[in-house]
Amino acid sequence: MPNKLLLVLLVLAFSIPAQAKETAADNYKAYCVQCHGMEGNGKGVNVRDMSVIPRDHTDAKAMSGRSDEMLFKVIKEGGTAISKSNLMPPWAGTLSDEEIKDLVQHLRILCKCKFGT
Repeated sequence: MPNKLLLVLLVLAFSIPAQAKETAADNYKAYCVQCHGMEGNGKGVNVRDMSVIPRDHTDAKAMSGRSDEMLFKVIKEGGTAISKSNLMPPWAGTLSDEEIKDLVQHLRILCKCKFGT
């Protein structure tokens, strides 16, 4: 009987769907839209209380001038890490390096641009 119970438990364990990994878009919605806006245009709900307007991630010209490394650093370490606003918080304690890399790629989708183009 214990072997049948073990078999049932194994079947149940493998039939329960694994927790879906958060996508970059999910993380953007969770952590970025309050300041950068739902569309990424820098017009989030927090803007009215901010002394510095957040970056417009849909601005291809401005975003093309920012390397992936710079974007990674500002997301991970915050605005002061690249001599920008201290209102941009560091996300290193919240997001893994892999999630931050994915967010950088998501920003490239929002701006429809690449670095230096």
